[in-house]
Amino acid sequence: MPKPVLLTVDDDPGVSRAVARDLRRRYAESYRVVRAESGRQALEALRELRLRGEDTAVLLADHRMPGMDGVEFLEHAMDLFPFARRVLLTAYAETDAAIRAINDVDLDHYLLKPWDPPDEKFYPVIDSLLDAWRREDRRRPDEQELRVVGHRWSSRSYEVRDFLARHQVPYTWLMDTDPEGAELVVAAGSPELPLVVTKDGAELSAPSDAELAAAIGLSSTPSTGFYDLIVVGGGPSGLGAAVYGASEGLRTVVVERHALGGQAGQSSRIENYLGFPDGVTGSALADRARRQAGRFGAELLQAGEVTALEARGTARVARLADGTEIAAHAVILATGVSYRRLGAAGVDDFVGRGVYYGAALTEAPACRDEEVAVVGGANSAGQAAVYLARFAKKVHMIVRADGLERSMSHYLIEQIAATPNIEVHTGKTVCGADGADRLERLTFASPAGKKTIDAHWLFVFIGAEPCTEWLDGFVERDARGYLLTGPDLVAGGRRRPAGWPLARQPYHLETSVPGVFAAGDVRAESMKRVASAVGDGAMAVALVHRYLEQA
Repeated sequence: MPKPVLLTVDDDPGVSRAVARDLRRRYAESYRVVRAESGRQALEALRELRLRGEDTAVLLADHRMPGMDGVEFLEHAMDLFPFARRVLLTAYAETDAAIRAINDVDLDHYLLKPWDPPDEKFYPVIDSLLDAWRREDRRRPDEQELRVVGHRWSSRSYEVRDFLARHQVPYTWLMDTDPEGAELVVAAGSPELPLVVTKDGAELSAPSDAELAAAIGLSSTPSTGFYDLIVVGGGPSGLGAAVYGASEGLRTVVVERHALGGQAGQSSRIENYLGFPDGVTGSALADRARRQAGRFGAELLQAGEVTALEARGTARVARLADGTEIAAHAVILATGVSYRRLGAAGVDDFVGRGVYYGAALTEAPACRDEEVAVVGGANSAGQAAVYLARFAKKVHMIVRADGLERSMSHYLIEQIAATPNIEVHTGKTVCGADGADRLERLTFASPAGKKTIDAHWLFVFIGAEPCTEWLDGFVERDARGYLLTGPDLVAGGRRRPAGWPLARQPYHLETSVPGVFAAGDVRAESMKRVASAVGDGAMAVALVHRYLEQA
């Protein structure tokens, strides 16, 4: 097989040769470096590579080139090699233009010239991009391992596809009315849909999440019965706790009932997380955290659900949904929150059939040239609106408040204002949904009256509800269900929580049960941001150490 290509294009011959030299110095053994001095010349080279069946891993383009600038070149190059990682080379004074290009061409990174020394400023970036390129599945749909057959507007079919997508498992989606889908259904004996067929021919009829997890090789069974630390929840705070706990020598297990990354893992792009100046998708961030936690030895149980906790002497025991029990010296609760259900008439009838809670990125391509609605005024809603605007003819943002300024980051407000096919409707709420097999119409209400529009897609990002019902009676919660910790447990003149057995007061992130801590969005009065959630996870591990030292 020919070596994959690293292509660099710069109209300055000296810079072009320097970039190619740096690339060959480190990557010549595994990659072929191709150099061009104009956008058109580079496109011709890519067309020849495509005709010869050679692959391209990374494209590096100078921002300012006569005739065709770097952004325009990368936009054309995406059509030829959609999986190639895209890098814009720019001067410091042109940083703003490079940042804008992140959204225009889904830029992976921008590099400031010059980047001496390359060992610090160049190679780490290229190493990371090549690692991501190698791990991405670039096979054609007919080469992918799983096939999913179902009705287009079946809620469970959507849930199965979303489960596979969130676990980054490639699959081919076939409707039961397609010839190939119909053949698979008949061959399987007309089973209950959705039908999942693995590469080796195994058939799963209307599989549960646990059955899907087993089919794709996810670990859901603990390797032992006792750990130093159990982390319940695999969002940013849970993964942060896993990284810090495992790296500091604690035998750590994470139990996540859905997919690692939590709500943040569904984000189309997070642009205000420290250390990612060109943004990062939620799935990419979750995957990096997963690999980092695994490298330190943390055990990750996915599609496993903790249904109860209890204290047995100094041990804290977690009961899983299948009846299995695991115990540990300490527990960190990082179960996060879920989006609040929209109470409008008819909405529940169309969940998975046009109504989706959260980003539902698997549905975005199907929204092409259609009108969609996004309900919510916080960052998650704004990120979804900007992403969906790439596909939809028009995106309606339905916001209860009179503006976005109080609930959304300024950079997102600017992006929304600059996106012509996003229309923001303030002071409005969704009051009704209607349709036959799928969502077809939405009705908005405002002080001025009601308005109905044709819309087949509604993405809901309103409020947040903590996933803590299963903890009722075990730890103290506030009126909304969030977990009370540290100072909040002794507010109002209380010396200690009811039933607290120790002479000391609870540590800052400790719940009303010693040795059980809360981190991230599930904690009362926490700041709902990815960075603060990761910080909570790290802080909780530090407090676990303090607890274990005094136990």
